[in-house]
Amino acid sequence: HSVFFLKKYQKAIFALSETQVKNATSDLLNDAIDRQIETGNIQYDRMVYFEKDINGRITALKTNMSEVNRLKTDVINIINDDILALDSTDLGIPLGSIFLPEILSGRGPQIPVNILSIRNSEAAFSSTFTQAGINQTLHQLIMEISVDITVLVLGKTNSFTVASHVVVAQTIIVGDVPDTYFQNGGSYGS
Repeated sequence: HSVFFLKKYQKAIFALSETQVKNATSDLLNDAIDRQIETGNIQYDRMVYFEKDINGRITALKTNMSEVNRLKTDVINIINDDILALDSTDLGIPLGSIFLPEILSGRGPQIPVNILSIRNSEAAFSSTFTQAGINQTLHQLIMEISVDITVLVLGKTNSFTVASHVVVAQTIIVGDVPDTYFQNGGSYGS
């Protein structure tokens, strides 16, 4: 019976385990960023600064790459530690979510989901500029994190990538926004 059970429900169980891990990881990422903001480790004006002309008009936005790289390292270390600290009580799949999800979702004994390994944790930053009113632009600095995770469910391993992005800093720019955004010496159109 257990072989039949595994064959019939394996795809659903793996899909649910992936969803559980992705949701938990996304929550951890948001919590890690919130903690960094609360402790003052993330400040817009330490990561991005404006160059202005003699009339006070912004001529360029520049990124402080050492600050951005420090933040990337800090957040990845926090995330990796937090993900590895998750246990099957955080990630287990209630049997009701498999057999009668319409009625019993989230109920019943749990199938344990254990994280075996994390690989290739990466973080990258991107910027967005959005119209925020007359002569105002919202600039957001976004961190995109991806982590390759391998889990053990019902004696089988399943690997997948968890990707998430979160706004780490933002500001309203009043006046004209320059056409160029400088990052590490190179220029990128906004």
